[in-house]
Amino acid sequence: MPSISRIVLSALAAASVAVADCTFSATSTIQNAGDATALASCSTVSGSIAIATGTTDDIALSGVKVLNGNLIANTNNNMKRISASDLEQLNGEMNLKELTRLVAVDFPKLKKIDSIKWESLPNLQTIGFTASVESAKKVDIQNTAVRSLEGINIQQAQTVKIANNQYINQISMQLGNVSTALDFSDNNKAVKVELPNLIWAANLTFRFCGSVSLPSLAKLNGSLGLINNGFETFSAPNLTEVGEALAVVGNEQLNNLTFPLLKKITDNLQIANNSKLTDIEIDSLESIGGAFDISGNMTTVETPKLNNVKGAFNLQSSENITEACNFYQPLKDKKLILGKYLCKGKLVDPSVAGTTPKEQGGSKASAASTLSATNGALGLAAMAAVFLL
Repeated sequence: MPSISRIVLSALAAASVAVADCTFSATSTIQNAGDATALASCSTVSGSIAIATGTTDDIALSGVKVLNGNLIANTNNNMKRISASDLEQLNGEMNLKELTRLVAVDFPKLKKIDSIKWESLPNLQTIGFTASVESAKKVDIQNTAVRSLEGINIQQAQTVKIANNQYINQISMQLGNVSTALDFSDNNKAVKVELPNLIWAANLTFRFCGSVSLPSLAKLNGSLGLINNGFETFSAPNLTEVGEALAVVGNEQLNNLTFPLLKKITDNLQIANNSKLTDIEIDSLESIGGAFDISGNMTTVETPKLNNVKGAFNLQSSENITEACNFYQPLKDKKLILGKYLCKGKLVDPSVAGTTPKEQGGSKASAASTLSATNGALGLAAMAAVFLL
């Protein structure tokens, strides 16, 4: 493969201006800082650029304003900095992986990029996107030392995954919609998540977060998973519909959960193992297209408008929930609950559907069979497994 310097010189020779559009027929490799400098005369580069695994130089791509291709740097134990002082648009993926000594990613003018994929950057603490990236289809940042996502302020995306970044303490974006999935998981347990403009999304998963704010969220085409978080309060004040499943599982400090406008859950509802959550009130909920599965230490469970559960029903509590059971039993009698039915309080170890609950005093209550929605949606056990991956 010819050197990137030779390719650039050929492109410039063919051009009649000082600043040229340089086109590579295949991915070209930068071996050292000199190769990077050779690109300074190219305002637009068409073709992907890879940084050699063995380079020990810092790489600076000055002069390039548009890159129509990918920027790749993988498996390098020496390079400390990568920068592009003039780059405004990257019509491809910035793929940085296993760069163990990388401390700086400086792209001060970058505002538009197709995809950000960073993984295993243990010394990268800050994101040098000074102008703020406002457009990206995909963002995937995992196993880095970044403290915040300042510099990434996209308004819409297909997928966003921020995971296993142990030092990140804040995630704040002006994100308005997510068409496929957003997953914030296993970062700093105190991370503060703020998505003030998120109105619509397909799937949302929040795991091990310190706080989550979704004040504008109105509709989900997919599922919402709140798993093992540390917050005391969660509210989705404008959420009206969940297109698939709603799972609130293992949030040990959660004591206040509110969905005041939620009317419809197309598949399953699961609220389980939230030890401090004693009151569950979903006042507007009318329909669950799959299974109803709530267990824990509740004294109050109220869904006063609920009149349609197409799957199985499981409500178990360590406390007295006679009032709740007196409400739900007539729904079962009227066949407004179509699946297997169990509603029991004063249990030793209340649990999810499919278990055999033990009453305080030693006797075992009759068990509901494993939940299975009649519309073919995931059973609750399968749904929980999906969220906990």
